[in-house]
This record gives sequence, structure tokens and C-alpha cells, in this order.
Amino acid sequence: MLAFTQLNQKNKFVKKNELIALSKSDAGTLKRLVDKKIFLEYKVEVSRLGNFHEDDINTANLSEDQQRAIAEIDEHFKDKSAVLLHGVTSSGKTQVYIEKMAEVIREGRQVLYMLPEIALTAQIINRLRKYFGNQIGIYHSKFNQNERVEIWNKVLNGEYKLIVSARSGLFLPFKDLGLVIVDEEHDNSFKQMDPSPRYNARDSSIVLAKHFDAKAILGSATPSLESYQNAEKGKYGLVEMFKRYGDVAMPEILVEDTKRERKRMTMHHSFTQTLTVAVQEVLANKEQAILFINRRGFSQYQTCRTCGFVYKCRNCDVSMTFHKYQNKLVCHYCGYAEPVERACKSCGTIDLDIVGMGTEKIEEEIAELFPEAKVGRLDLDTTRSKHGHSTVISSFENREIDILVGTQMVTKGLDFEHVNLVGIVNADHALFFPGFRANERAFQVMMQVGGRAGRKQKRGKVIIQTSNPQHRVITQVVAHDFDTFYKMEMQERQQFNYPPFSRMVHITLRHKDVAMVEKGALYLTNHLRKTKVGEILGPTVPPISKVRNYYLREILIKTNINTPDLVTFKRAIKECIDMLKGEKDLKSVFLSVDVDP
Repeated sequence: MLAFTQLNQKNKFVKKNELIALSKSDAGTLKRLVDKKIFLEYKVEVSRLGNFHEDDINTANLSEDQQRAIAEIDEHFKDKSAVLLHGVTSSGKTQVYIEKMAEVIREGRQVLYMLPEIALTAQIINRLRKYFGNQIGIYHSKFNQNERVEIWNKVLNGEYKLIVSARSGLFLPFKDLGLVIVDEEHDNSFKQMDPSPRYNARDSSIVLAKHFDAKAILGSATPSLESYQNAEKGKYGLVEMFKRYGDVAMPEILVEDTKRERKRMTMHHSFTQTLTVAVQEVLANKEQAILFINRRGFSQYQTCRTCGFVYKCRNCDVSMTFHKYQNKLVCHYCGYAEPVERACKSCGTIDLDIVGMGTEKIEEEIAELFPEAKVGRLDLDTTRSKHGHSTVISSFENREIDILVGTQMVTKGLDFEHVNLVGIVNADHALFFPGFRANERAFQVMMQVGGRAGRKQKRGKVIIQTSNPQHRVITQVVAHDFDTFYKMEMQERQQFNYPPFSRMVHITLRHKDVAMVEKGALYLTNHLRKTKVGEILGPTVPPISKVRNYYLREILIKTNINTPDLVTFKRAIKECIDMLKGEKDLKSVFLSVDVDP
């Protein structure tokens, strides 16, 4: 009874297990008290998602730039359904979103706020709770089926007015959607790749908003070329914010030539002397640093120095990545893993070497160079658990971690007060990736990760390590020059007829028999060329020609963006695909279609 009295002061209902634990009693004793009507037992539905007490809403002091942005968005919404908010990193875009969300929620309508990465929800949700309390719901792939059902019902019943989600939030059963916000709209995480349907959540969100007669805001410090062109043409409204909140200066960006440093033998493991000294200064000043490398694992592959043998996946045409903490070679395409061997499989010599670098290696080297520093890692391997993202980010926010090593998860919209140094360990990975979007993504990644530095009072520093310091993308990042980058990239895209000046359809064919997939690809290409639907490129062997024991062939179809009859274009492609499926010998060839890859 004393235990019950103690617990009852805090809560209206007392949980049975809490009462038993505090009173050091057992279930039998509690049942006898219930039978004697001393206690009344109730079954109460408790949300798996947790409840949050709504705080007093303290509207932040909006800067002149933010007030102007809100006024311009309102003006554009009079005649346009979508607005592109182009604001430099740390310009206060999130507060602009919050003001617009609050307006829509006051009208009794719902808001969908989409983020590209689950890691972002962990940090931003705490900020939004202060404004919207229990009206806010979170939805992403880490929830189990029961939790998803509960969220689904709460959205359907209108209990949740604001949904923060990754791309899958598009498919929730909204009753009266008034506003869709797509933060970091340029991010390729919004594109669903595998399995079908292959959709772009950014583009789909515009369509969803139109269904509800709602408005859409696309926000980014580095907008995608497609969105910026739509804004230039007047299809979207364009609102720009060029000042950081509190007039904090943009970070100083230094470029370090790794090729030169290696010749001089001044590299410290994977770090130039400048980056090493900068990390020392940050630690001495009790500040924090982020080191970015877009490869997980310890090293890219294992090879034999004697015969040159490279350990490859038995299911895919790709080398396996060495994961030191698991002591395994792992394929990042199919998940196949095998233990690391001491002797070469091919020639038997004990002369194996691991080549390249990943987050594990950088974490180990930093711990070796700075043994007094607390080092953390944010990548797919450290965030597999349900709350893995929030655990690492909370530790970094609470200054339990001095140096955070991470993949692209650290580049997207995170706000850390004490981070004054960002190191991009190897910019060449992004610059020379195969694909027509390589320059665009490299520029976006470097600008975004650099924007994590110096977000409060002090000017931050960004150090980019590259063997190509004169590369035009690098020089444009250093100058914070989005306009020049946009104009030059658009000229190249127009010259070679790439999006946004064309529409593209990417067809991939798969089969376990290489002759069969080759035959199917040639059959489909020949029929597509007869239809004259556009420029047909292929069939080609992709850089990774075999995945999960399936051989791959690719066909690319390009058509002019101003094609008057896209329906006929799509129907012609579908007819050719149906002909392939109707062929008795070729119907076993698997086929996937990706529009606007």
C-alpha cells in the first residue's frame, strides 16, 4: 500500500510490474488485494510510440532574412503550388518551416515533413516537440509492423497533425493535407531504387500536394539542377536566403593536395599535416570535429602483393570490403561474407595487403594519432539497431564524442553547436564516380558536410583532401559559388542531352545465363530502335556486371524534354517490353525499368 501511494502521486494509473518491483512483492499478493477490492484493475491502451508533454510554445526570434523568406513564400503561394527555398547552410530554414507548419496546423490541416535520412529525425524531432507536442508523429523503416499500424491509424484519425518521415511517409492515409515540406530536396536518398516502385519522393510529393490542393516547399542549400531550373522557369516560386542565422560567417575552406604531401612524406596515415594540426587545435579548444569519408568498412579490398589476386564476391562481380571489427571480407551488394585468410587463395604466399580506406580505418587512425580523444562512428554498421542513429547523435550532441567519423549520414542537415572543424578525407571518391550526376553530387556533398562547421558564434573551418585541387568543382566549393557551378553544369548537360534537357528511361535486364541476358538485351534494343522513341544507347555491360549470381545488361533511352506526346513514348516502350516477355525463349529474363534515374 505504501508503494502504491508513492507511485500514485506521480501518475493517475500505476503499472502492475512497477508496483511489484517497488514493493518487492509478487503477483499473487497483488491478485489477492484486487480480489478483495482494495485495488481496482484496469486495462489501459498504451501507445508503443510514447507520449510527450507539450511545452509552452516559445516562438524563436526570427531574423529579417527569415521574415522576408516567409513573406515571399506566402506571396508565391498565391499563384503557385510549390516553392523552392534556397538557403545557405545554417541560414535558419528549419525555423521558416516551423512557422509555415504552425500556420497550417492552426487551420486544422495536416503537414508532411520529409527528411532524406533517418539519422536526421533523431535530432530535429526534439526541436519540433517544443512546438507541436503530441500532434507530431514519426514514420520510418526502423519501426516494426505493430508500430507502423499504430502510426497509420493515428494519421487516418487525424490525431497526428504533423508527420516527420523518410520517403515512405508519402503513402500514409492523410485526411486533409495542407502542406508538404521536402528538406534537403536534392538528396539522392529520396529516390527509391530497389525494390519497385522506383519513384522519386521529391517529385511524388508535388503530385501528392496537388491531390489535396495543398502547398509544397522544397528546401536545400544546394538545390538539384532540375528543381532550380523549374524555379528559374517560373514553375516553382524561388526564395533565397544568403545569410547565416546570427550573421555567422561561412566556413573557411582549405584544399590540401594529398599527391604533393605524399611526395614530401608529410602524411600522417590518411591525414595531411594541415588536417592533423587542425584536429589538435580543436581538441585543445575543447571543440568537436567531423571527419567525412563516404565508404564504410576498413578498406576497399584485399589483394596479394605477389600475384595480384583480388578477393571478390562469389555471387557478384565486385571486390569484397574488409571489415576489421568483424574480421571478415563483406560484399556490400549481396551481403556474402567470408573470414579473412592469411595465405593467398591463388598462389599460397603469405603476402596479403589491404588497399584503400573506410570509416573503420579512419576511426582507428584517429584513435592512434589522438589517444586522448573520444572517437565515434556514424555509418550503416553502427546504426543497424532501431535507435542506433539517435544514440550516436545524442552522444555527439552531449559532447561524449570529440571526433565523429561518418559516411554521408553526417552531411545532411545536422546541427551541432560545438563543431568547428570538418575534414573531407578523400574528395576524389565523389569527383570521379561514374555517372552524369557525379559533379552535382560531389558539389552537394562537400557543401553540405562543410556546412556542419561553425554554425553558432565562431567561424568554422573545412579542410578538403584531394589529389586534384584544381578540379572545377573543388574551386567552386571553396568559393561557395552555386551560381557558377549551376551554369557550367547546365551547359554540359545541354551539350550531351542529359536531364533536365532530356527524359531518361534506364532498363536493366538480369539472368543467371550470360548468353540469355545478352540475347534478351539485343532483342529489346532492336525493337526499341524500330519504334524511333528516342536515342537508344546500349545494350552495355554495367561497371558491376554480376550481382547475386545474375548477369546484368543495361539499355538507356533518352528523349527530348519537349516531346509533345510522352504517353505515346511510354506506350511504345511498354509494347517492346511486352514483346520480350511474350517470347518463349526470353520470358525468363528479368527486367526492371527506372524512369529518370
